[in-house]
Amino acid sequence: MALAPLAYRLYGRHLRHDPEHPDWFNRDRLVLSIGHASMMLYASLHLSGYDLELEDLKSFRQWGSRTPGHPERGQTPGIDMSTGPLGQGVANAVGLAMAERMLAARFNRPGHEIVDHRTWVIAGDGDMMEGITSEAASLAGHLGLGKLTLFYDDNGISLEGPTSLHFSEDVAKRFEAYGWHVTRSCDVNDLASIDAAVVGCLADPRPSLVLVHSHIGFGSPVQDTAKAHGSPLGLAGTAATRERLGWPHGPFEIPVEVYDHWRGLVGRPAAAHSQWTRLLADYGAAFPAASDELHRVLRGALPADFDLDLPIFEAGTAVATRVASGRVLNALAGRVPELVGGAADVGPSTETYLHDAGHIPADGWTGRNLHFGVREHAMGAAVNGMAAHGGLRPFGAAFFVFADYLRPAVRMAAIMGLPSIFVLTHDSIGLGEDGQTHQPVEHLASFRAMPGVVVLRPADANETAQAWRVAMERRDGPTMIVLSRQALPVLDPGLLHVAAGASIVAAGEDATVVATGSEVEIALAARELLAARGISARVVSLPSWELFRSRPAGDRDTILPPNRPTVAVEAAASTGWLEWADEVVGLDRFGASAPADVLYEQLGITASAVAARIEARLAQTR
Repeated sequence: MALAPLAYRLYGRHLRHDPEHPDWFNRDRLVLSIGHASMMLYASLHLSGYDLELEDLKSFRQWGSRTPGHPERGQTPGIDMSTGPLGQGVANAVGLAMAERMLAARFNRPGHEIVDHRTWVIAGDGDMMEGITSEAASLAGHLGLGKLTLFYDDNGISLEGPTSLHFSEDVAKRFEAYGWHVTRSCDVNDLASIDAAVVGCLADPRPSLVLVHSHIGFGSPVQDTAKAHGSPLGLAGTAATRERLGWPHGPFEIPVEVYDHWRGLVGRPAAAHSQWTRLLADYGAAFPAASDELHRVLRGALPADFDLDLPIFEAGTAVATRVASGRVLNALAGRVPELVGGAADVGPSTETYLHDAGHIPADGWTGRNLHFGVREHAMGAAVNGMAAHGGLRPFGAAFFVFADYLRPAVRMAAIMGLPSIFVLTHDSIGLGEDGQTHQPVEHLASFRAMPGVVVLRPADANETAQAWRVAMERRDGPTMIVLSRQALPVLDPGLLHVAAGASIVAAGEDATVVATGSEVEIALAARELLAARGISARVVSLPSWELFRSRPAGDRDTILPPNRPTVAVEAAASTGWLEWADEVVGLDRFGASAPADVLYEQLGITASAVAARIEARLAQTR
């Protein structure tokens, strides 16, 4: 209710959009970071002429509704990002604005600015308190994202009461320090004030913050109180609000004059679509190769030969999977020009630099290496924004233990079905001396428990190459590629099938040892110990539980026969492993600071421990 005038002005005058073609590529993007204000967005979309009926508004927050409690991308036409966890939308918007700049630098030609749109985001006090907003705003200021405008609903009220209870900083000064253009004096109930603020934003080359002064629950009996935050007004409160606002019409009764007025306003920004379509046709005639490439990336199609240069690593050598990933990533980058990304200040350690590809912003927006700084959460959400924008295949990299700092962004990517790629290295106690704080233990189990995420933990360099192929081909959700710091023996590539989720890497008839990542080496060593005792053990590499689970039961049973003893080994929490094995040699405690080989020995993640479990299992069956 408070922000209705802002939505009216944006959709009717300032936002370039077309209700009949909500996915038009060169439209402006609008992100409602304060997702709990979703009905304002739904009402604006309905009045603007999007495919959202009055009946949809009546079913707000109900089962199967197109108007869920918070905006959901793909559920409702005109929704660019799913939002709800505060701050995520701000960082998503930064990613959207980054994508526009990168694609404009690649495809625009003089007189043919085929990529030219803005990103708008509406945020509130809660967004400003969340740390991700600070991370994202700092990055946006550093990058000079001049086509990004953030409206801050500065109403002084949060769910618990006045924001003075816990928030007294000068937000405007903070954003000025980040390098933003700031407008302090926008009254939401003064349309001319909104227009003037927007004009100032459009004229400034920096990202812009507009402090929008509003009254929460405007016109209601609970205006300017915390009760207006989320509690229904009720029949009496609704009647009183109608009277105060001078609205004589019944519930869900919208006069035709209102529709005519909105549709008339929206017709002007929507006309930009037809103008762009003509420009696109001219662009295709003048630059046919660039036009074909633009259409390809907008479809999300990979080049036919995208994996032609993937390296094959020599069996019997030893390579850290993070090092192998770096080689694979650069081989892909040579054939997939839309592949862009970077790390949270650990590019050299994660091996995620794209060689000879330029760095943003040092080499301008034609570069492909992004530097997110120590901002894992903003990095993850910005990668999601780039993935949602279209035209890019973005990745973000960090140490696996710090995936905790980007977990909410991974979850949002899964909810939205975005093909974001996250490269996580230093994946276990194998990183050694850095100790407990840097050794991920519970992380594999926790991300495997997240719906829609594919976790890939390759056992060697060749599985790493295949893991990247899987990630690149995946379009319906995020992929996490989890990699070792230490060198691992290279396996025969002919035995490996990451896309199937699991592979038999050594034959055996009496029992099975199943492992992932660096522990496949331990499983193979256990097989040798068992062979010396007359026991024939199969070794299975299981890099992806999710991919393996999606296979028919018969296929799974062929790889992991249910009628023989099976022991799993992984230097991580044992949670979940009983789906695949009878018991687990795992790590249900934190690690320690010591050389990797000492840690594996002291914590019992050893070939002898695995062999002993197999022998005990076989003894029970005799």
